[in-house]
This record gives sequence, C-alpha cells and structure tokens, in this order.
Amino acid sequence: MLGALVCAGWALGFPLISNIPAQRYWGWSAAIGYGLAALAAALLPRARAFRVAVALALTFALVVPMAVLLARNEGQSEIWVVQQSATRLLHTGSPYILHPQDWRGYTPYLPGMALFGLPHLVLPGALGDVRIWFLLAFLGFLVATWKLLRGGSTAGLAVPLGAVLASPLVALPAAVSGVDLPMIGGCCFAMALAGRGYAARAGVVLGLVCAIKWTAWPAVPVGLLLLYQVGGWRAVRRSALWTAIVGGVLVVPFAVAFPGTMLEQVIRFPLGLSSVRTPADSPLPGHLLAELGPAGRMGSLALLGLGGLAICVWLVVRPPRNARAACDRLALGVATAFLLAPAGRFGYLQLPALLFLWPRLALHEGAEAAEDEPEELDAAEVLAGVGES
Repeated sequence: MLGALVCAGWALGFPLISNIPAQRYWGWSAAIGYGLAALAAALLPRARAFRVAVALALTFALVVPMAVLLARNEGQSEIWVVQQSATRLLHTGSPYILHPQDWRGYTPYLPGMALFGLPHLVLPGALGDVRIWFLLAFLGFLVATWKLLRGGSTAGLAVPLGAVLASPLVALPAAVSGVDLPMIGGCCFAMALAGRGYAARAGVVLGLVCAIKWTAWPAVPVGLLLLYQVGGWRAVRRSALWTAIVGGVLVVPFAVAFPGTMLEQVIRFPLGLSSVRTPADSPLPGHLLAELGPAGRMGSLALLGLGGLAICVWLVVRPPRNARAACDRLALGVATAFLLAPAGRFGYLQLPALLFLWPRLALHEGAEAAEDEPEELDAAEVLAGVGES
C-alpha cells in the first residue's frame, strides 16, 4: 500500500509542475490508478490484494493514458523526431537534417532508432505510432530475459511484469514517449544471453541496442567481461565480432557519410556541448555544475571521466560472473554517467533502475541467485511486502 501511495504522490506532481500536456494527463490518470491500488491493498484479503492492485495500477497508469494519448496524437517531441527521421531515411538516405535551425531539428539518436519509425510510414493512425513499437520491443526483451534467467520457464511472469509496466518507471515513458524502452530491454536480454554463454546472440543484441543510442555502449564491455567468465576468449571474440557486424551495418555508413552531423547531433547535443541548448535540463549534479560556466562544465566532464574510470577499474578487479551481477555493474556505470553528465533528465535513470530490478524479479522464488553477491537484498521481496502492507 505504501508503494502505491508514493507512486500516486509522484504522479500528482506532474499536473502541478509539468508544462507538457501529455505528462499532465498521465499524472491525473495514473494518480487515480495508484490510489485505487492502495485501497485494494488495504481492504482486500492478502491473497488477492497484490494482483488486484497491480491490475488497477496497470489499467489507469498505462492502458488508459496511452490509449487516450494515442487517439489524440499527443506526446513528447521524441515521438515525432523518430518518425520524421524514418521518413527522411526513406526519402533522403539519412535520418538527420544536415543543418537544423534549432533543437527541434536535431535527432540525438543513432541510425538504428529510425527503424522504429518505419511502421508509421505504412500503418494507419495510432497503429504506426512509435510508442506501440517501443513498448512491444521492450515487452519482448523482458519476457525473453525472464525465460533465460528462469531456465526457459515463464511461470510467475504475469504479476511481476504487470507491476513493472504499471510502475512510473515504465508507465510514464511508455505513454508519452517510450524512446528508451527498447534499449533498456535489450541491455537486460543481452546480459542474460551472455550469462548463458550465448556469445553470438548476445553480440547481435548488443549490436542492435548500440545502434539505437550511444548510452547503450557501456553494455558491450560489461557483456564481454561476463562472457569471458563464462566461455573464455573464444566467446568474447565471437560476441565482439557479431556486435561489430550488426552495429557497424546500422551505424558506420552514416558515420562515414555524415561524420560532423552525427557528432553534433548524437554526441555533443545530448551532452550539452553543442551550440544549440538541449531541453534535457533536470537538476542533476553534472547539470548543476555545468550551469556555473565554462569551468563548471569542464569540472562536470572531468568528474564524468573519473567516474567512468573508477567503474572500469571495478569491472576489471571484480568482473561479473552471472547476468544479475552484470546488470548491477552496468546499472551503476550508466547511473554515474547520467548523474555527472553536463545535461540529463531524471527519466534517464529508468535504465539503471530497471537493470537492477528486472533480473531480481526473474530470479525470485527458487531461481538460482548470483553466486558472487549473495548478500544483496532481493528487490522482489521488498516490493511484495510493500504491496501487501
């Protein structure tokens, strides 16, 4: 019950502080769902309370607002950036505007992201909206990860999956944008594949997610370190080859043809280093430091580099030996990057949060836990306890 009330309070903040209509609508709808979920958790018998609460939260935090926003064709600007990049890719051979006039013309994603916009070109209305395809890819990756971590079984999947989808971590971005969801699910799946020693398949998935956003690139060294623990250098070489092939096919032709454009829009702009200011300006530590001026910006970049170096040293000293440990290390690495980067949004932190959470939910109730970190708290037990309180 407490968890649902916290989520309700979080959702109610959006109608009060957000200037994005889609976020405000989501906040009202989700607050109702989380409030009803809290009532269900408090009033119903324990055996039914958690399932009913999850169903109510899922309905009003994801299904209803997403359906309404799709019908209204409302959402965040990322939706139309991806869809327009697909249109440009088809008609001009490049997903990028060569000389954009302002931030609305920037495409801060790697070329693979444009593939999610292709259904928009052939399917009518809401069916072609990228949010649907982002969410479907995310769901597919989560289910596949669960099956791998549970030895091929989907037993017990429905309620944890529903709880994750109903949480603000997924429900809000899925309804209003969803642009990071495929990358998050793909990173989880790649670590699960690596943990099972499936080198080629892990390499293919890593190549795909790395062709979507460069923030997925840290998953490559983490996955390769895990593969080395599981299968040795042969597995590492095989996975790295497939990552390079898949990622290279999707990215290298554009990087060769438009190197300056990609550097400006894909790297410099999201980091807040371009001449055009990014709207990603949540008051995270790196952004606050960068706002102090050139010296603050250099300090933010220096801290970002030092944080990355510290994570690299930790990975070498204590490499992951299973999928959960790999997800934990990747989560800490990307969280450090998001917190210390000169520009960022609170929403970016959904990647490390879900990387930490989903393997633990999948490994709950009898599945084998990570051997090298048995002392870690099982997040699923905490969530279940919150839901039943």
